[in-house]
Amino acid sequence: MTTFAIRPALPADILAITAIYGHAVTHGTASWELTPPDEAEMQRRLGAVLSGGYPYLVAERDGALLGYAYAGPYRPRPAYRSTVENSIYVAPGAQGSGVGAALLAALIEACTMRGFRQMVAVIGDGTGASVGSRRLHERAGFRLIGVAEKVGYKHGRWLDQMLMQKELGEADRTPPQA
Repeated sequence: MTTFAIRPALPADILAITAIYGHAVTHGTASWELTPPDEAEMQRRLGAVLSGGYPYLVAERDGALLGYAYAGPYRPRPAYRSTVENSIYVAPGAQGSGVGAALLAALIEACTMRGFRQMVAVIGDGTGASVGSRRLHERAGFRLIGVAEKVGYKHGRWLDQMLMQKELGEADRTPPQA
């Protein structure tokens, strides 16, 4: 059995995070960026997530990063403050080994503990090449809430965007904290 640890991301992880994300941008459709950001930009993004009070986690084995996940604001307006959007990226050699599922489970727990009430997954190409991400979220209890068809263009083709949602903690049963 392959084992790995899930822990909070550190600034020292940026090189590996940048490489994992760069591969996803260059070769995949999970991210709709067209040019991979550099380490400075990824460091800025890490800082923004953490300073906003959101979790940013990594999976590692023997000092090597296998993947990372974070949550951030779903939308910037105050009424959305109890809803987060998740992002998960797994290194090519670690895909299919349970890393994504472990990261997502830990992220759900971290967001629930912080009092967030809803988690939304915006899955790029969730009806095509990123079907694995859709299945990962389904297994974690997310439900499909919509598909925007042909709204992105990358790698020479039009892409659909899938939205999935999961209730966290008290969900909509009580008002959010201030």
